[in-house]
Amino acid sequence: MFNKKFDHFKVGETWHSRGRTITEADIVMFSAFSGDWYPLHTDKEYAENNTPFKQRIAHGMLVLSVATGLQVMEPEVIVAFYGIEHLRFIHPTFINDTIHVELEVTDLLDKGNGTGVVTATQKIVKHTGEAVTTGVLKILINKEQ
Repeated sequence: MFNKKFDHFKVGETWHSRGRTITEADIVMFSAFSGDWYPLHTDKEYAENNTPFKQRIAHGMLVLSVATGLQVMEPEVIVAFYGIEHLRFIHPTFINDTIHVELEVTDLLDKGNGTGVVTATQKIVKHTGEAVTTGVLKILINKEQ
């Protein structure tokens, strides 16, 4: 979605990404990188016996990071990540779940300095159709010269 200048966005337009399957290797690598070895994510016995999920789940920030990588982003278009509001992790993402991103533009704010903020609702959805993460994504985008 973020492969065009601010002037070309329209409120109400939607975009869906391709899918990506979350693997056990993803969880291990994310744990090593982040230092987050919380047993809900990394200890099979703990997750099975001590959590309502009855199995390991992916870190919420891992899911969010993968979703970022699924979005089309052009360096000459995007100035910066502007933020996420109302972020919620509403359902777990398990090992071998395939997720994709759904965006809908809800607001366009011209910053008056050659950039604008594109605001979009973001849903990360797994192959079952269940939304796992929701939020309001804001990206600072270049305008046409």
